[in-house]
Amino acid sequence: MFDEFKESFVKFITSRAVMVCGVLIVLASIMIYRLFSLQIISGEYYLDSFKLRIKKEKSIPAARGNIYDRNGNILAYNELANSVTIEDVYKSGAGKNKRINETLNNLIDIIEKNGDSVDQDFDIIINDSGNYEFTVEGNSLLRFLADVYGHASINDLKYEEKTKSATEVVDDLCKSFGIGSNEVEDDNSTFTPRLGYTPDRALKILTVRFNMSANSFQKYIDTTVASDVSDKTVADVMENAEILTGVSINESTARKYVDSVYFSQVLGYTGKVSEEELSELLLTNSSYGINDTVGKSGIEQAMESVLQGKKGSETVYVDNTGQVIETSNYVDSVAGNDVYLTIDKDLTEACYNIIEQSLAGILVSKIQNVKTYTYTSTSSSSNIVIPIYDVYFAMFDNDVININHLSASDAKDNEKAVYAAFLEKNENVLAQIRTELTEKETSYDKLSKEYQWYMSHIAAMLYSKGILDTSKVDREDEMYIAWTTEETISLAEYLKYAIAMNWIDVSKLEIDNQYADSEQIFNQIVNFTIKVLEKDFDFQTRMYKYLLLDGYISGTQVCEVLLEQEAVTLDETELSLWQRGGETAYSFMINRIEKLDITPAQLALDPCTGSMVITDVNTGDVLALVSYPGYDNNMMANGVDAAYYSKLRSDKSNPLYNYATQQKTAPGSTFKMVSSTAGLNEGVIGLDSIIYCGGIFDKLDHPPRCWIYPRGHGGLNVSGGIRNSCNVFFYEVGYRLGIQGDKYYSDLGLEKLAKYADLYGLTEKSGIEIAESEPQVSNQDSVRSAIGQGNQAYTTVGLARYVTTVANSGTCYNLTLIDKTTDSGGNLLEENSAEIRSTIEMPDSYWNAIHLGMRQVVQDKAYYNNLGVNVAGKTGTAQESSNRPNHSLFVCYAPYEKPEIAIATRIANGYTSSYAAQITKDALVYYFDLLDEDEIISGTAQTLQDGAINAD
Repeated sequence: MFDEFKESFVKFITSRAVMVCGVLIVLASIMIYRLFSLQIISGEYYLDSFKLRIKKEKSIPAARGNIYDRNGNILAYNELANSVTIEDVYKSGAGKNKRINETLNNLIDIIEKNGDSVDQDFDIIINDSGNYEFTVEGNSLLRFLADVYGHASINDLKYEEKTKSATEVVDDLCKSFGIGSNEVEDDNSTFTPRLGYTPDRALKILTVRFNMSANSFQKYIDTTVASDVSDKTVADVMENAEILTGVSINESTARKYVDSVYFSQVLGYTGKVSEEELSELLLTNSSYGINDTVGKSGIEQAMESVLQGKKGSETVYVDNTGQVIETSNYVDSVAGNDVYLTIDKDLTEACYNIIEQSLAGILVSKIQNVKTYTYTSTSSSSNIVIPIYDVYFAMFDNDVININHLSASDAKDNEKAVYAAFLEKNENVLAQIRTELTEKETSYDKLSKEYQWYMSHIAAMLYSKGILDTSKVDREDEMYIAWTTEETISLAEYLKYAIAMNWIDVSKLEIDNQYADSEQIFNQIVNFTIKVLEKDFDFQTRMYKYLLLDGYISGTQVCEVLLEQEAVTLDETELSLWQRGGETAYSFMINRIEKLDITPAQLALDPCTGSMVITDVNTGDVLALVSYPGYDNNMMANGVDAAYYSKLRSDKSNPLYNYATQQKTAPGSTFKMVSSTAGLNEGVIGLDSIIYCGGIFDKLDHPPRCWIYPRGHGGLNVSGGIRNSCNVFFYEVGYRLGIQGDKYYSDLGLEKLAKYADLYGLTEKSGIEIAESEPQVSNQDSVRSAIGQGNQAYTTVGLARYVTTVANSGTCYNLTLIDKTTDSGGNLLEENSAEIRSTIEMPDSYWNAIHLGMRQVVQDKAYYNNLGVNVAGKTGTAQESSNRPNHSLFVCYAPYEKPEIAIATRIANGYTSSYAAQITKDALVYYFDLLDEDEIISGTAQTLQDGAINAD
């Protein structure tokens, strides 16, 4: 009985205990639920109804300020846009790299399928040869390498890191980020960088991974993959969100430039801040971050502190998939301030178009229906002609014809025929090069022009690849001289000698045996050379020149390929004529150039570039700063378009180069107003001084001549010296400036010339806010320097400041591009004006003599007759190479009686200064509204008069 009671009691107690435990568990669960519902937190993680919440402090970018011209015309602004971003929400451990790379690969497929592009703000691109190439050099390259290899300073870089090739850097990073695969499955020791990816796709994934790693020290920071994407990309990314872990669509702004090609060199563009730029910006503004967009060049860079607004912020809560659950603590951003330039938009565009159509006119006048032109020692640079076959080759050489498409599956008949001719030529040339190196060893001077080019190209390639070690090569060695200067030995002989002299870096070659003999090393160099040439785009492109000259490709085929690739189009009348055989290939090409279907920049034949700067002589404002050719900076902002950037870098006309602010040449006879000022103020000539020109200056051992030789100008005063641009007159001035006692000292003359060059601002940069080359004052030969020769060199904008000072009789400004700044509401913040740098104090009679000479220069030019405004100016030519046309220069001001503007124009390799003067005349006609715009800017090649070729 007791046992039964005991058993019943135990069951009762047990059931009650279980009940109590159950109640306790339920109560505990309720308490935990309520605690988390009340958002009791640890760190940045929350549980709300058992749902993970991640807290993120989000920075809100500020809208960048706008840029306007002096008249309020907008030049740069922002548009609302969408960006694709990725955040590193991936679990650490084995397989993380693979998962991120797979996501990026899928994401890039979506982006590119819709015609958008991945941001590639990385300092490595793929060049035309399909090889990786650095886009920076010098300290910028070292800074980039320091970032890649995790060093705080470039001084910490190891030698092997400093000397890495672009390909080696890519492979190192691909290994680090797991971009590639194992040759043997599950065997990490066989991992091969980039295996399974095209070079292009590997670089794109690598770029994003590198940027993600730069953000890794900040939790939950997005990395931009693509900017300013289409609505279709937005929809596709959202639709595939489940397989695109960490990927989001963010609202942002895209920087836009109006009529970009005209203003790209002035405005520059924006882009993602680099580590180097960030370090500099943080010195003055601690709010900058690694993901910020900043000005990379031009006004965008110079006025960064004004244009960059103030960031906002907000707290964002997201779930573990990155979806936003809640936002709070919103602080709005403050838009950047606006910048108004001194530039006149319409004037700038007109001058750019005038330069382009004038260059086309010069080219048309110089192109002849011949295969070649041979320059001899008796040839004049003013008479150099352009063979039509150079024009045909230019279509290949400057990428007007897409060479890669010749072998495409959808290539058309003429494309296929041209490519077939190339393949046969390529095979023969490579075989012949191998034979030359290993058997024939023909001395350089006995080779054909074609094979001389190939051998020079090979030698340059071996130096650039480090096979020939420049640090070891003895430039005084007889064999080096025989190869480089005397050209009496073969490349093979030179390479064998270099091996013997230990000038070869064998570590760059695939030689297993470190004790390889000279023959093995040489054979490996030959094999290396052939292997490189097989993929060398420049080498392969050059073959089209000889295919044309040897008749394997015809001019007609070149024209047909242009039509097949739709590089040019014809109106119905001309197309019908062409198809009937009624138009020759020569006429076809001339018509394309005349109609600007093919521009001077695309031809990239002399002359293909130009610059012009127009100033207000009474304020120092720059009204136009023109560099031809320009580029589309819309393609450089909002994430660099890598293909476009690569094309710009390889473009023979170098559109990334600002010809108005960076190109320096001798000023030629435009310098003669400086020499006049020096002569008058130093007392070596007076207003009544007469110097006789008999065509030659005979006071030096090697007598220089006047341009008019064998004739002479006779007796001239200073105004006549300027008017006639008499070299002998100014040789004498330069000579007298160097006289001390009864002896001539060139350095003394140079010192005095430099003194007055400085007063005109020619010893310093012009003062404009964007990047500019330093001027170079002559320190050689005061006699020749007095006519603008010697070794002096100035930018176009520097010459513009100089002629501005002449025009206003002695006030030298630090020129400016900035008119004013306002806030985003249009309220004035700061008025800007050019500062006076220096003044030239001299009698009015001296100024009058100089001005009169300049006025007479223009009066003697028939094309300035009846212009409607009186102009004073000075022409100049500058020879840089004996086998290329001279540079053409003209400086002027107008009106002569009461100057308003000054202009400096330079046409590099422009034959004669008369061309620069005529181009400037059209700019003056536009500025003073002397003709209707369509009479000045025709949109077709402008025929120019030859004028007096040497009269400057």
